[in-house]
Amino acid sequence: MNASEQPYDALLVVSFGGPERREDVIPFLENVVRGRNVPRARLLAVAEHYYHFGGSSPINDQNRQLVEAIEQELKRHGPSLPIYWGNRNWHPFLADTLRQMAADGVRRALALVTSAFSSYSGCRQYRENIEAARQQVGPMAPQVEKLRAFYNHPLFVEAIVDRAAAALAEIPADRRAAAQLLFTAHGLPQAMAATSRYEEQLREASRLVAKALPGSRAWRLVYQSRSGPPSQPWLEPDVRDALRELAGRGAPDVVVVPIGFLSDHLEVLYDLDVEARGVAEGLGLNMVRARTVGTHPRFVGMIRELVVERMEPGSERRACGTLGPSHDVCPDDCCPPP
Repeated sequence: MNASEQPYDALLVVSFGGPERREDVIPFLENVVRGRNVPRARLLAVAEHYYHFGGSSPINDQNRQLVEAIEQELKRHGPSLPIYWGNRNWHPFLADTLRQMAADGVRRALALVTSAFSSYSGCRQYRENIEAARQQVGPMAPQVEKLRAFYNHPLFVEAIVDRAAAALAEIPADRRAAAQLLFTAHGLPQAMAATSRYEEQLREASRLVAKALPGSRAWRLVYQSRSGPPSQPWLEPDVRDALRELAGRGAPDVVVVPIGFLSDHLEVLYDLDVEARGVAEGLGLNMVRARTVGTHPRFVGMIRELVVERMEPGSERRACGTLGPSHDVCPDDCCPPP
């Protein structure tokens, strides 16, 4: 298929965004919480997490690396598409990226959202962000169609299995078989989780990864990064509570697999590597944290497969497990806000 025959003429990577300088932290967080009733004290507390790393989130550099990896994958195997990148909350903002795409002559693009699971904040809100950005750009803004949720794509699962196996290998061989697995994902208010298949998809992905790892071991899905008021019910258990429970049962080793995250950004580095690890160390529990998929070759290959299946009707739509591949076009009632 030559360029003039392709139904899509670009790929847009859509992500959350993050500050890259200390002075950007507060403006960035104000963007994140705009329209939400978040106390100023909570915003300032989260800012300290960023200051712990010099005021810079690694997410932007990680997205640059992902874009480069996808470019190389498409260059080797096709299809030939330019790749753009835009964020919800910080530079490069989606509207600015869409303006550049329009100036470059892009008319119809596919969007890879850096979230594998369905929820309002991880799916529908990104589609709303894209549409709001298109309205800002005006009539010349390209059409943008989101790629499907990929939590059960075999290459995504294989990439996580590889990361989890590498983490298990860090545990002494004589204790490895008894090591516990905790799969972590970003917590959501229960009201938001109830409007999507977020929990179901996370449980299925965790089951698929645990099943593919050598041996038979206990695993549990837990949550992290809670930000709501104490009065608001959120998904449970929190990863720190799960660590306390394991230590109370005498478990010597635990592998934490951040299955709900695609890159080692700040909520992984701080909430797991600082806070959760601090709890584990205080309990005498050996905690090993698996890396996220990042630019794992299988994950990058999966992105190409998702592009190809949309560009070539009738091509294979791969999914493992029992839930099947997710829909391409989200229905009107998909993942509504709570």
